[in-house]
Amino acid sequence: MGFRYFLWFFLFCMLGEGQVKGVFGLGVNWGTRLTHPLPPKIVVRLLKDNGFNKVKLFEADPGALQALGRSGIEVMLGIPNEFLAPLASSVRVAEDWVAKNVSNYVSKYGTNISYVAVGNEPFLQTYKDQFLQTTFPALKNVQAALIKAGLGRQVKVTVPLNADVYQTDTDLPSGGDFRSDIRPLMISMVKFLSDSGSALAINIYPFLSLYADPHFPKDYAFFNGNSTPIVDGSTTYTNVFDANYDTLIAALEKNGFGSMPVIIGEVGWPTDGDINANIEYAKRFNQGLFDRIIKGQGTPKRRTPPDIYLFGLIDEDAKSIDPGNFERHWGIFYYDGTVKYALDLGNGRGLVAAKGVKYLAREWCVMSPEANLLDPNLTNSVNYACTYADCTSLGYGSSCGTLDARSNASYAFNMYYQTLDQRKDACKFNNLSTIAKLDPSQGTCRFEIMIDLGTHVLPPSRSSSLAVGSNKNSLLLALLGLITLVTYV
Repeated sequence: MGFRYFLWFFLFCMLGEGQVKGVFGLGVNWGTRLTHPLPPKIVVRLLKDNGFNKVKLFEADPGALQALGRSGIEVMLGIPNEFLAPLASSVRVAEDWVAKNVSNYVSKYGTNISYVAVGNEPFLQTYKDQFLQTTFPALKNVQAALIKAGLGRQVKVTVPLNADVYQTDTDLPSGGDFRSDIRPLMISMVKFLSDSGSALAINIYPFLSLYADPHFPKDYAFFNGNSTPIVDGSTTYTNVFDANYDTLIAALEKNGFGSMPVIIGEVGWPTDGDINANIEYAKRFNQGLFDRIIKGQGTPKRRTPPDIYLFGLIDEDAKSIDPGNFERHWGIFYYDGTVKYALDLGNGRGLVAAKGVKYLAREWCVMSPEANLLDPNLTNSVNYACTYADCTSLGYGSSCGTLDARSNASYAFNMYYQTLDQRKDACKFNNLSTIAKLDPSQGTCRFEIMIDLGTHVLPPSRSSSLAVGSNKNSLLLALLGLITLVTYV
């Protein structure tokens, strides 16, 4: 993925006496790939309590769209990539989708849908051109369907793109242009968006600069770093976001779209799953981002900051980890809406945790004190637990990466036990496990207790969602278990 930086405008305004101050133009991504999702009404309250007045959804989740109705929060509604082909095939398909997922919620629930995001990073190079032929036709069909539904002025279309759709041959922002293999397509699509009065949405991830290149200057990923700046003519760039964002602006200018509005669809920093994904770095990055918002700071090429959608709101323990274990840990809140780290939002305000969350019993499934670390069933038991539960915090450099062999097994057992709602038979691992009433959390490693779903409405099943574990993750954890055992004994 690409990487650059940006800025935005932070206007605090009183909504009324005793009410929370809003943050103008500040959005956040609300992902719903969780085994134990917060009730949508609690999430909407969380958004409002923290001043987010824009939210981006990755799909038309009924519970989320209903809860957002008459909330005063603007919604960017996403369409997953697997829907691009059907939508591209027929305007009628697009009309049916708009009627069901846009018109219905706008008219029936008063949901303020302002954008439809057609696809998600469809031109990503790792997709190997899979969506090149369907994205633009789908975009045009959805736009036509919105116009036919009488929503053409109220709801705009866009395509959230990865930053790899543009590049620079000179290693300087001024050399920016669209990627050569998709340049004609990008120009046509940007022209369509411009003619429609819409905006170009780009996802920017400075973290991935570090993840992809161990030699990348770490300080250059942050807004307050001391790395050697990049000099581009009379302009100096002190961080990767500014440089990469202005590379996009140069590409737009070069192709006749110098005034094209840009939205930052995703930007943030994960807190787990990689050595550079931790609380310290996430707080440093996001606080630097908020500081720029407060000052209304832009980039050298664009002094006016764009709308931005922070990635993300809450952690998602069922999200695909194909890009890396960090994918489940982008939230500024844990899965249950508790605050990960303090952020100064200006005017003495900080993050506020979710209210009204109900939990399962305060008990944990751990390795039995009587169990032997040399038991031949132990490695397979850990592997099994991590196939069906999220063990990404156990990896090297992660929050639970320093656990000893017994605690490593306990963490895996507990995640499985909690994921299965503390079911009685979920803590039976070949006589290796037992129920504990004392919290086994230690240091940076949290042994979770899951939300009590109770009467919570679960999100609809998705054919495209992956199991909470993956075969690759299972093998990794099996190896981890073996390595830890050898090290311990």
